[in-house]
Amino acid sequence: MNLTRGTHLGPYEVIEAIGAGGMGEVYRARDPRIERDVAIKILPAIFASSPDRLARFEREAKTTGSLNHPNLLVVFDLGTHEGSPYLVTEYLEGETLRQRLERGAVPIRKAVAWATQIAEGVAAAHAKGIIHRDIKPENVFLSRDERVKLLDFGLAK
Repeated sequence: MNLTRGTHLGPYEVIEAIGAGGMGEVYRARDPRIERDVAIKILPAIFASSPDRLARFEREAKTTGSLNHPNLLVVFDLGTHEGSPYLVTEYLEGETLRQRLERGAVPIRKAVAWATQIAEGVAAAHAKGIIHRDIKPENVFLSRDERVKLLDFGLAK
């Protein structure tokens, strides 16, 4: 879809592209109503016409949106733009665990702290009957203050 700066999706104004993956593109945007930056994951229209991909995207939105824990991504909204569904989440600053590991070894205390936070997020999801099923370094986000957030519940059951 390749949205440009200034494009509006509902009340949200796109600032910049921040990533892309198998399930769509992610943009940093601004919610002017409350002056907050958000992340918007949009499923391209070509995928929206696929029942399987659309079901996976909707499952991710509902699953993630039903959870509330400091180590899980927060969902704010769900909408559609020109036939493409989108998911609005908190905007995170930092890097994925994969990006961090590519720079080298992690001190053991830090690794244990991160693993503990991952386990707490997983436990919170399990307490709601949700199994992530895709935990990997690309789906573990390390915020600048070293808080771990689990991302991408697209394969969750």
